[in-house]
Amino acid sequence: MAYSKKVVDKFENTLKNPEKFNVGRFDPQDGDVGTGMVGAPACGDVMKLQIKCKQEGNKHIIEDVKFKTYGCGSAIASSAELVEMLIGKTLDEAKEIKNKDLVEVLELPPIKIHCSVLAKILLGKQLRIMNLNNNAKFQSLKYFIY
Repeated sequence: MAYSKKVVDKFENTLKNPEKFNVGRFDPQDGDVGTGMVGAPACGDVMKLQIKCKQEGNKHIIEDVKFKTYGCGSAIASSAELVEMLIGKTLDEAKEIKNKDLVEVLELPPIKIHCSVLAKILLGKQLRIMNLNNNAKFQSLKYFIY
């Protein structure tokens, strides 16, 4: 199995310059931040995603995103790519992001598609909780095991 050049570049650039690729965390007490974590026991990948929103009228705009991922190059690249896709989108627009979008952009090999699925599951859970709360505030997800 060979990684695509896009996966290798995203992975290496994220490691070389983590701040530029939004690796990190927000203050967990910030009410405008939703934190989620998901893991895949089969492969050992764990993703943590924090989304910070601002309200504009009746819409919530994803203002900033931070992540930490422990796993293979494809898992880290998938997380970094998801962050880039999210910033500036409304929550409704974010719901439209599919794992196949990550697969296509990164040219993930078939054996690594689960990395994009993990990222999408995490995003989906956070957005569903946001909607259940009438878009008022994010609630943090402690753990969701995939």
